[in-house]
Order: sequence, then structure tokens, then C-alpha cells
Amino acid sequence: MIESYFDGISCHKDYVLAVKDTLNVVSGKWKLAIVCSLFHEKKRFSEIERMIPPITPRMLSKELRELEVNGVIVRNVITSMPIVIEYDLTLSGRELRGVVDKMVEWGLLHRQATISELT
Repeated sequence: MIESYFDGISCHKDYVLAVKDTLNVVSGKWKLAIVCSLFHEKKRFSEIERMIPPITPRMLSKELRELEVNGVIVRNVITSMPIVIEYDLTLSGRELRGVVDKMVEWGLLHRQATISELT
């Protein structure tokens, strides 16, 4: 399917738009770290905050809202005493696992190649 978007010379407009849409959803310093923190299980705000130490509560709140608006995560309010709020990935968010895994593979290879060139 992807091959049909590239004719060997240039990228089809839909291909470029799809990449831009993806980057728009996951770009930023913290979004992928937040998504990765939810790959294995749903978490509460404080649990996510502890997994990403340098993030401020204000920034975490902002990024969670944006990920929720973009349909990557869902915010679940559990009406127990006390009220508990958990964050979990949507199906769309879970599909990012393959994308992130490929990015990690590429990043490791790229880093290794870059270091090899420098030494």
C-alpha cells in the first residue's frame, strides 16, 4: 500500500500529509514518552509523572489533554472513594507501538552508524 504513494521520484501528496498528521499527533518533547509509559498498562497521573521525571505536572496535563483530543489516549474517571482518574491508550494509540518500535530500530542503527563514522 505504501509503495503506491512513492513513484521513485517524489512522494504523493497524501503520503506527505499522512506523515505530517502523524508528526502533529506525536511531536513534542513528551508525547512519545507518555505514550510509551502506557504501552503495558493504564496509569494514573502521578504514575506517569514518576516515569518521566523531568516533566512538570502542568506540562504533563497539557500533553495528556492533547493526546486525548487526538484520540491517542482515553481518560477514565472511576467513581470510587476517592475518585480515581486513569489514562489508557485507545486502539489508535496502541497501534503506535509498531511505529515506535520501528523508530527505535532506526535510531539504534543510525546512532551506531554515526558513532562508527566518527571513530
